[in-house]
Amino acid sequence: MNKMKIITRIILVAILYALPTIEVLAQQNQLNQSQQFRLASRIIRVAEPGQLADSVNVWGDVDATGRFLVPKGTTVIELLSYTGGMSTIRSGLADLDWSKMRVEVNIHELNSNGSSDVIANFKYRFEEPFPSEMWGFKLKNDHTMTVRVKRRPSFRDYLGVFASTIGAVASTVILLDRLNNL
Repeated sequence: MNKMKIITRIILVAILYALPTIEVLAQQNQLNQSQQFRLASRIIRVAEPGQLADSVNVWGDVDATGRFLVPKGTTVIELLSYTGGMSTIRSGLADLDWSKMRVEVNIHELNSNGSSDVIANFKYRFEEPFPSEMWGFKLKNDHTMTVRVKRRPSFRDYLGVFASTIGAVASTVILLDRLNNL
């Protein structure tokens, strides 16, 4: 009888600890059933079921790459927001100066002979407003958007290359000197 009471108490305690987790899972499930959800790995549906949609690929430096099913007439800026925006470049060597970050967005279209043509190219600094052409550019079915976040090299980057080169030359000189002394 004592074993039964102990098991019952353990089950009750486990249920009490699991309730917050169950609530969080229920909230996540509710979010997944909203407008944006994943159909499969790297396939994200943004358009509502039954809505006319285009299928657009997104590659590069964004938080969520993949094939997006978006409503017809979606703009580049709307698609960037669906991807979670530009992914940040992290470096343990230097603090990043966001004013030096540049963003390049290219829109590619597959032509009739199977090669890809760049049909739009947008370049801007990270802290500047989007180019006005991006606001009006409407994506079409099978367009591919590539996003690249670049930064201008800093003094620390140049110093790292210079220091490693000096170290390699110095090591070679020391090694040759030791070999000559043998």
